[in-house]
Amino acid sequence: MTQSQLTVGYVPGGTPAKWARIWAERHPEVPLQLRVVAASDAVADVRTGEIDVAVLRPPADISGLAVIPLYEETTVAVVPIEHILTAVDEITAADLDGEPVLLPLDDVVAWVGAPGTLVDHRPETTRDAIELVAAGIGVLIVPQSLARLYHRKDLTYRPITDAPTCPVALAVPEGPQPELLEEFIGVVRGRKPGSSRGQAQPAPKRTAREKTAAKQAARAAAGKVTGKSGRAGRGRR
Repeated sequence: MTQSQLTVGYVPGGTPAKWARIWAERHPEVPLQLRVVAASDAVADVRTGEIDVAVLRPPADISGLAVIPLYEETTVAVVPIEHILTAVDEITAADLDGEPVLLPLDDVVAWVGAPGTLVDHRPETTRDAIELVAAGIGVLIVPQSLARLYHRKDLTYRPITDAPTCPVALAVPEGPQPELLEEFIGVVRGRKPGSSRGQAQPAPKRTAREKTAAKQAARAAAGKVTGKSGRAGRGRR
């Protein structure tokens, strides 16, 4: 990374657009490059410096990276629109018992003991798996953002209420961060312009009782000063 630009990688379903808009408002002189990266490549790209920071779903091996949790995604089941599971707004893991389930090689849902019966063929990507769902081969369990990303008119999805959620995080190299990267982390965390990690915390707001007591003390002090001034004035006359 140079001081003239910042490259942000994000896995499919990641949503860095809001942060990019804020960055453009605060740092119009520094281009922010957004790059879609495969889930399997995101960590390596950060480690090698191919990208400066990544929005990803944390894998098991995050050595050499500092990971900042962002949010948790709902896990859903993608099914054809005429599937029996579409009769309800949300389902449970038990509803998937006996259902053929597709497991792509780039699967990102860490669900040990997931329900359903695995289809023998493992599609290479989630996009490929979506095509197989449309063909009636099986159900696909994914984070909600991926179900939306690969939306088709002949498919829909249902939240799985008792499934583990899918965490999304910001990953950067371990150690002290360059100023631009710190600025971007601040944008993601919602820090206001000009604020910093080391800035003192604002003074806590006073309660209504404390405000009233302060006003009464101020009035009493003012009365004492006025009384002293009046007596002094009469003495001079």
